[in-house]
Amino acid sequence: MKIPVLETSRIAIPKLGLGTFKMTGAEGQAGVEGALALGYRHLDTAARYENEAEVGAAMAAAGLPREQIFLTSKVWWDSLEPEALRRSLDASLAKLRTSYLDLFLVHWPAPGMDLPGIIKTLGAAREAGLIRAWGVSNFTPSLMRQLEQMGAEPACLQVEYHALLSQKPLLDWCQPRDIALTAYSPLARGILAEQPVLRDIASSHGVSPLQVGLAWLLRQHGVVAIPKASRRESQQANLDAVQLMSRLTVEEIATIDRLPKDQRQVQPDFAPDWNS
Repeated sequence: MKIPVLETSRIAIPKLGLGTFKMTGAEGQAGVEGALALGYRHLDTAARYENEAEVGAAMAAAGLPREQIFLTSKVWWDSLEPEALRRSLDASLAKLRTSYLDLFLVHWPAPGMDLPGIIKTLGAAREAGLIRAWGVSNFTPSLMRQLEQMGAEPACLQVEYHALLSQKPLLDWCQPRDIALTAYSPLARGILAEQPVLRDIASSHGVSPLQVGLAWLLRQHGVVAIPKASRRESQQANLDAVQLMSRLTVEEIATIDRLPKDQRQVQPDFAPDWNS
């Protein structure tokens, strides 16, 4: 199955990718290898996931040309000082067995972080060919405004986004600025499966509620989704959601739009004030 690609002036990224959080060890590597065999070409990892070596090994085992895989990794919030950031990037490249990343993200913002220094370091990494594009994750509207005021042009913003959590302020910011928005936890850690509205829509299409929720996301302009899936059955189900995008009716989409949108699943103690 061909996965559609979101193309902007700064990035070309497959609309559906594989999130690899908690996919570690031999089982994690096998999961990534299986996804690549099924046709996934977008892998999302991070230094904090402690699985970059497994992702790199899976890519090597798959034998695909490097340019066929869109690879994202991230730097943790405690390594945002310029020299530490560069060390984190170098370590990620070594573990992933690659000379470059397609996308490198600041995983979480940190209080008092040196944004100008971060931007300069990421820009230098891009000029050196170590990354094709850079972006941020878990940034709030105010932080995105700060980036713009500094003249920075991130290619992507990655945040939690699903049918039970609105990200309208960030979508409204990103879309006119050609910034891709990547949805992590796009299945709301599985709780979409229990939503009666999604179950009713799923029944009419002969699919699962999770596939309905994923298709609702994927059909949106400028939005990419990276559900974590280690089992082949789940990986295939997420792939099949791509075909469902065009089958959802206007009425079904409106019904999903009306679901409560305040059920955030990821809220660590170091998270920023999401309303800022």
